[in-house]
Order: sequence, then structure tokens, then C-alpha cells
Amino acid sequence: MASDLNQIAQLLNATLDPVKHRKAEAELKAEEKKPQFSLQLLKIVATENLEPKIRLAGALCFKNFIRHNYVDEERNYKLPIDEVNTIKQELIGLMIACPPTIQTQLGEAISIIADSDFWDRWDTLVADLVSRFTPDNFKVNNGVLEVAHSIFVRWRPLYRSDELYTEINHVLNTFAMPFLNLLSATDQQITAHANDKVALKGYFDTMSLLIKVFYDLSCQDMPPQFESNLEDISTLLHKYLTYENPLLATDDDSEASVIEIVKADICEALQLYVTKYDDDFGRYTQVFVNSAWNLLSTIGPETKYDNLVSKALQFLTAIAASPKHSLAFNDENVLSQVVEKVVLPNVALRESDIELFEDEPIEFIRRDLEGSDTDSRRRAATDFLKQLQGSFEQLVTNVAGRYIKHYLEQGKTNWKDKDTAVSLFLSVAAKGAVTAAQGVKTVNPLVNVVDFFQQHIANDLVSDSGVEPISKVDAIKYLYTFRSQLTKEQWQAAFQPLIQNMGSSNYVVYTYAAICVERLLFLADDSGARFFGRADIEPFAKDLLDHLFKLVEKESSPPKMQENEFLMRCIMRVLIVMNTGITNFVDMVLDHLVGITIIIKANPSNPRFYYYHFEALGAVVSFGSSGGASKIEERLWGPFNAIITEEVNEFIPYIFQILAKLLELDPSGALPNHYQALVPSLMQPTLWETRGNVPALTRLLAAIIPRASRSIVAENQVQPILGIFQNLLRVKKTEQNAFDLLEAIVVSIDRSALEPYFKEILSLLFIKLQGAPSESFKTRFVRFYHLVSARVEAGLGADFFVSQVDLVQNNLFVQIYLSIVLPVSDTLARPVDRKLAVISFAKSMGDSAAFAQRYQKGWRFTCEAMLKLLLNPPKVTSGIGDDVVNEADVDDIGFGLGFTALNTCKKSAWDVYPEIQDIKIWVRQYLTDANTRHNGAVVKYIMERLTEDGKQAMAMYVS
Repeated sequence: MASDLNQIAQLLNATLDPVKHRKAEAELKAEEKKPQFSLQLLKIVATENLEPKIRLAGALCFKNFIRHNYVDEERNYKLPIDEVNTIKQELIGLMIACPPTIQTQLGEAISIIADSDFWDRWDTLVADLVSRFTPDNFKVNNGVLEVAHSIFVRWRPLYRSDELYTEINHVLNTFAMPFLNLLSATDQQITAHANDKVALKGYFDTMSLLIKVFYDLSCQDMPPQFESNLEDISTLLHKYLTYENPLLATDDDSEASVIEIVKADICEALQLYVTKYDDDFGRYTQVFVNSAWNLLSTIGPETKYDNLVSKALQFLTAIAASPKHSLAFNDENVLSQVVEKVVLPNVALRESDIELFEDEPIEFIRRDLEGSDTDSRRRAATDFLKQLQGSFEQLVTNVAGRYIKHYLEQGKTNWKDKDTAVSLFLSVAAKGAVTAAQGVKTVNPLVNVVDFFQQHIANDLVSDSGVEPISKVDAIKYLYTFRSQLTKEQWQAAFQPLIQNMGSSNYVVYTYAAICVERLLFLADDSGARFFGRADIEPFAKDLLDHLFKLVEKESSPPKMQENEFLMRCIMRVLIVMNTGITNFVDMVLDHLVGITIIIKANPSNPRFYYYHFEALGAVVSFGSSGGASKIEERLWGPFNAIITEEVNEFIPYIFQILAKLLELDPSGALPNHYQALVPSLMQPTLWETRGNVPALTRLLAAIIPRASRSIVAENQVQPILGIFQNLLRVKKTEQNAFDLLEAIVVSIDRSALEPYFKEILSLLFIKLQGAPSESFKTRFVRFYHLVSARVEAGLGADFFVSQVDLVQNNLFVQIYLSIVLPVSDTLARPVDRKLAVISFAKSMGDSAAFAQRYQKGWRFTCEAMLKLLLNPPKVTSGIGDDVVNEADVDDIGFGLGFTALNTCKKSAWDVYPEIQDIKIWVRQYLTDANTRHNGAVVKYIMERLTEDGKQAMAMYVS
């Protein structure tokens, strides 16, 4: 039965209501399963008499539906083909006709479809787009160009490949010349409508999109059609880089006009052409350099110009990076002009910066931090000066030094001038990027960053009064930037004042202090040794944490409590560095973290904050449960169960990881009752449909199985769990999760309960092996074989595996063993896997009837494989410690719809036989005992089946 249009519209409206949204989203999920749901959404989007918010919600829902339901990982359609074709027929025209907000959502949906279908399964798209171009209808053209940009922009970050260039050439053959014609036509229309504000705005929007698409089409290689028309294109670009028309100016100092947007787009394109195509474009660059210089020298400080200034500076930075063009700057007078007219105005504080500092402090911090997503004038000006310094270090340092000295003198009576001096010094002192892990790693040898700090900045850090908050922030940021340049002794002098600044009443000051402390605690040398360890912070760690928690809890509403992720990251880092030292105050930490969890679950709004929050909880679980996990389990179960019951989907993957870690810390004993009650809900297909849940769900279920094996068998849950395994195995991205579940089953479930399903398990695995399996799949299959082969004591072993393979196909085992098991075993990297392989091989040699009689050559191959592994005997280390924090910095994590692993809850490598410590001694003992059990058979096989080298190598294991 098809979905009902009115009902879907009502549900979409209800999703916008904070009270009704969860129920409405659940009901929409049910509607998704009905035929033609996607087409009903498009009808809602197209219905002009519906409220705009419902149409927009429909477009957003359509985009998300397409993301999850259009194709599977092998590009097979999940929707009926007639529905797919209708979507592609209707979507372009609909997007063109819709308002801009809806166009954005539909454009993203088209981009998702294009990822799968363009161009080989949607080869009519480009011709369709071109056919809709008009010489004078900007509304239609803007819609077409939005679609084109949403598809072509995907090329920008991609690496060169034959497939990519085939796609681009397919587009250029049909699109390039009509595109150039539209560029020319739009230029004519702008000239013709210079006094018509509405039309001029529409055509300028077209020009902005044309420049964006120009960049898209040029991002991999210069199109030959552009190369042939480069002079005309350059003339047009220059015209609009210098274009002015007061009709389009905005009154708001913070709102960029479309003219500024177009100029910024042009500067971005110029940067690309100077960087990649200077051999062809170089002869046109000087006129653009002059215009960009004039623009930067005359433009006002208003924030509406910020993006344009940043892009223009980035263009000049590209010019400065070119050996051919940069020579123009190798002059003291020119560089003085650069510093005075371009750099200083853009590194100096503006009134708008001070207003942001006071009124929106968290936004100030995010913009100010190196590596933020926002292009700032200050960062662009700094990068420009750094680039010039890279070419002319002595000259730039001398010129900038004069201005630094002047502004430091002025700064004695005017703190803003001192801020300018410090910013300019940072520009010339730091070489290269400010890295997230270590700050500035290389400094300008012509300056002394420690002396500068001690002479001009240290007093601002330590003074309790008479220092402007921004000057405090400058001092802290200086330490943050040059943190790897200070010695441990220098840091010990600065650390306490830094901690004291966390007590500031100013939001930015205490937040920057927390940022700097966190990065300092993360700082490690090249060997991985931490700069500041547990002993350095233990005396005041409890008070520091208590203070940080109180800063987080100053606001009680969920969005405001989550606003400052930097405070929570500092909490997380202190807990990680303290390690098991937190056991002395674990109750205090839990009180705060549980309280925060209960508040923010009502409205998860900042993914970074709650990621750090759950990392902190993970640290408590991993390091604070030395007296047993049950106490922490009891504290966490209430809020965690509420999160699961209330379907707070953003938190569920984190919850499952922490619950799994609690079980893994104590893998023996009966499963606690609340976990037992959770098992039926973990089997529900809806939980597994959310891709981000799968790794954590698998891990939790795999942790439950060993402690609930009897009840799983008694309640006939083996088959449903294997059904989950089958579904996970079907999808390439979840193959590894499938093996995690399978290994837990094999180790925990008795052979009698497992055997009825084993043939089918092998059949599924062999089907995947017959295709084009990944190396990781083959590795996991081989580990699975060794797990079964080694577990002779559980009634499994190599003979059991062989007998089950025979049920699938007689003698198939030989092919599997020779082509997959033996060669892949040799490549196993993890010590736990190599150890398991040795145990498996030794048990096959000592106790397998199949290898003794049926596969006599196989016995020799097995022995040789084992000896090869024993040349470098695997040593498995256990325990957790510093390895938890020496991960990629958490800022590298992409937060979104996918799964984010918690480093503090990282699963330890699973050693199936922890009691076997020295593998060589164990092999000798095992084979000696096996030889005795079988009346000297092992020695007999050694003498009969091995080469002389093999006999000598085995002499140390069996005598």
C-alpha cells in the first residue's frame, strides 16, 4: 500500500515540533517502507500551497532517504527501477522551480544520486541540463547551475584517475561551450540591466554560480575549451574583480553583497589557476595582482568584506609561492608597503572582533583557533607574510621587526597596539603550520620565541589585575602556539599561572587556558613519551577537574551546557593522563558526568562536546574500575537505559561501546540482569539498520555472548544471532563486524548447539571467498579457521573443520588450505593472530587424524608454516595504558552520521590463550605430549615427511 500524501505532510510538520518529533520520526520511518515513498516526498516538495517549512522538511527527508535507500555498497538499486527513473526524470525540473533553501537540499540529493549513477547510469543528465539554459532567465539558469555545481563540486578533492577523467571529459564535451556562451550572455545581461536592481541581483547570482562551476570544471585539469578562450575569460574575470555598483551594496556591515561574493569566487579561481596552470595563465596574472593589491589597500574593516579579503590574500599568497612571480616582493620598500597596507590592517583587532569576544565568546574562540573552518582576515594575512618569509626570510624578519618594535612601544599605553605586535611576531616567528599535536614545530632562527615571551608577554600571564582579557588570551595563545619550543623546566614555571587563569571570570580566558592545558597534557616527544604525566598533575587533578565541571555546569539548559567542547576535552585529557589515579575521586567524577549525561540527553546539540563527554566516561570505566566494574555499572545503568529507551540515537553507539567495555573488563561470571533484559532488544532489526550502531552493537553482543551462552542456547537465540552475522557478512563495510560476532559464537557456544549451523556458516564464507575478497576478509577468515582448529579441547579442531567443509563439497578443504590458509597465515601481523596460528598448526600436527593420514603433504606444509612463524615468535603483551592516548588527535575525527570509536574504550587485542606465555616452550611441550599420546607418531612423521632442514628445525621441539 502506497504512502498517504497528507499523512506524510502532517508527520513532516510534527518532526519540527520539539515535543512530537521523536514519535513523528518513528512513524516516518515506518512510512519509508511503503512503495513510492520517495515520490510522495517529491510531490510534497512540489506542492506550492503547503507551508514552506513542510516543503523544506520534505526536501530534507528526501535527501536523507536517498542517502540510505538509493543503492547498496555494490551500486545495486535498493528502490524499484521505475521509481529510480521517475526520480531522475522529475528531480532536475523540480529543483529549478523551488526556492533556494529547498534547492540546497535537493542539490545534495542529486549529488548523492550522482555519486552512484553519474555518469554511466545517468548519461542524459548533462544534455538535460544544457537544454534548460536560457540567455535571459536567471531563475532557470540559477537552478540549472545549482544542479551542475552540486555534481561537479565532487571532483575537487578527488585524486586523478582514468575513471574521473572519463567522467570530466563526458561533461566537457557537452557542457563546456554552452557554459562559456552562458558566461558571455550573463555578462551582457549584467551590463544591460546595470540600473535594474532586481534583475541585476539575479544575474549576479548567476555569475557567482558560473564562477563556482568554472572552478569545478578546472579543478583537475584546465579544459581545452577554456584554454582556447583564456584571454576572453581573463578579461571577464578582471572586469568583475574590479566591478562596482552601489545598487547591490548592502547596508548591513556584516552581510556581504553578491558583488563581494563574486569577487571572492574569482579570487579562489585565480588562486587555482596561478597554482596549477601558471604556464598558460601567467601572462595574465600581473593585472590581477595589481587589482587585488588595490582592493586590499582600500577595502574597509567591516566584517562583510572578511571572506573577500581572505580569498584575495590567499590569491596573493599563491603569487608569493611562485618563484616566477614572487621576485616582485624581494624589495624592502615593497615589503614595507605589504606589511603596512595589507598585513597590519588585517591582523589588528577591530571593534567587531572585540564585540565578538564580549558577546559571542565561543564563536570568537572557534574562529581564532588555528585550523578552524572559518577563513579569517588575520589568518590569511599571517599566511601571506609566512609565504613571503619562506622566500625572503632575512628581509621579511627585518621589515616586520621594525613594526613589531614600534607597536610594542605603543603597546605600553595601548593594549590593542601590543596585540597587533604579538600577532605580527607570531606571523614571522612560526614556520609552517600550527599542528594540532605539537603547535609550531619549527621557528624562524632569526628570532627568539622564549626571550620574546619573557620580556613582553609573561607579565600578562601572571598578573592578577590591570591586564585586559584579550591580552591574557594573547599570552595563553602564545604558549599554546609555541608549546613544543619550551623545555620542561620552562613549562613548569608557566604551568601554575596557566592553571590559575582557569579561575578567571572571563569566558575566553578560562576556555583558552583549558585549551592550552589540554594540548600540553597531550604533548609528547618523538618517542611518544608524554611531556607532562600523571605525577605532574596528581597533586591538583581532583580540584582541577572539579573546577572544570563547575564551569561546564554553569549553564543548566542542554544546548548551553554543551556549548563549550573545549572544557570537556580538557576534562577528558586530565582523566586520561591520570589513568588509574582517578580511583581516589572516581565518585566525584561520576557524579558530574552522570548529571551532565542526564541533562544533555534531552537535546544532543554539539557532537564534539558529547564525543569528549563519552571519552571521559570511557576513561572512568577503563581506569576507575580497579575495584570491580559492577559499582560503575550500577551508576551508569540508569541514564544509559533511559538513553536506549528514549532512542537518543546520537548517544546510542557511545553507550554500547561503554557497556561492552564494562563486560570485557570482567568476562567471567553470570551476565548481570539488566544486560540479560537488554538481549532481546539487541536482536531487533531496526537497531541494526542504523549503520552507525553496527560496530558498537556487534561489540556489545560479542561481549554478552560468553557470559550468556547457556541462556542463548536454552532460549533458541543462536539462530537469530547467526542471522545477524549473515546480514553483516553480506555488506562489505560490516564484514569485520560479522567475524567479531562469529568468533564470539565459536568460542562460547557448545559444539552440539553450533554444529547444525556450521555447514551453512562455511557456505556463506566460501561464497565471499569465491568473489573478490579483500585482504582483510581473507585475514579474518584465516583467523577464524585457526580459532576453530585450535579449539580441540572444545570438541572442534582441524578434523571438525575438515568434516564440515566436506559437507559443503568433498575435498574442497585442500584448495582452501593451500591457497588461503597457509599463504595468509604467513602475512598475519598482530602477535595475537600469529600466536593463534602457531597453536592451531601445532594441534593439527599433534592430534589431527586428517593431517596424519589424509593430508600427509599437508602435514609437512603445516609444519613448515609453523616453523616460519616461530622464527620470530609472537609475544603478546596485555594491559592498557599509554597506548590509549597515543592516537590520532581527536580533532581529526569526522563527526557525522557514521560510527565514532571511543579511544578510551578501545577493545584490547583478544588473546584466546592468555595462559600460554612462551609459545616456543608450549609448542615443545604440546608436541612432546602428543608424540607420547600417539606412540611416537609425531617423530615418525617428522622423519618421513620433512626435508633435512625441517628435521633439524624440529629437533628443538620434539626429541
